[in-house]
Amino acid sequence: MDGMDHHILSTLRAHGADPRVAGAARALSWAGEHGALWLAAGLAGAAVDGTRRSAWLRGAALTAGAHVVSMGVKRVVRRPRPAHVEPLVRTAGRYSFPSSHATSAAAAAVAYGTLGAYPVPPLAAAMCVSRLVVGVHHPSDVLAGAALGVLTARIGSRWMTGGILDNRERA
Repeated sequence: MDGMDHHILSTLRAHGADPRVAGAARALSWAGEHGALWLAAGLAGAAVDGTRRSAWLRGAALTAGAHVVSMGVKRVVRRPRPAHVEPLVRTAGRYSFPSSHATSAAAAAVAYGTLGAYPVPPLAAAMCVSRLVVGVHHPSDVLAGAALGVLTARIGSRWMTGGILDNRERA
């Protein structure tokens, strides 16, 4: 697995030599720090979709919860960041597994996707790939983070969609 991780990361990181690709990847990294992009999306959804406000807020809570879980896993696993590539961005921490950007992105894709926010899943996928382009994660870190995000959102989906049912019943 390490050999494949190494090869895939080196290949994608090489695409960061293109200034347009590097700029987009850096912007996604900045926007996704601590799940900020996804939390803002959930709050925006709650602000404009009063009928499903509680579902949007619960989706934001699931996204934040997934991020917190990933941070805890990082502290237990303590996998160092890739050393064989030059990163394009600074990171908030030293540990790589799982990717918290991927975790919160995948959780948001599942949570907000159920609410009809169809642009979120492709943007979440771009966020995941950007972590490789900027050279701060192994591919297995990103895959594990995405899986953790999906799992967290799926576990909480009944709680989240319960808010939709509650609002419909009140109407």
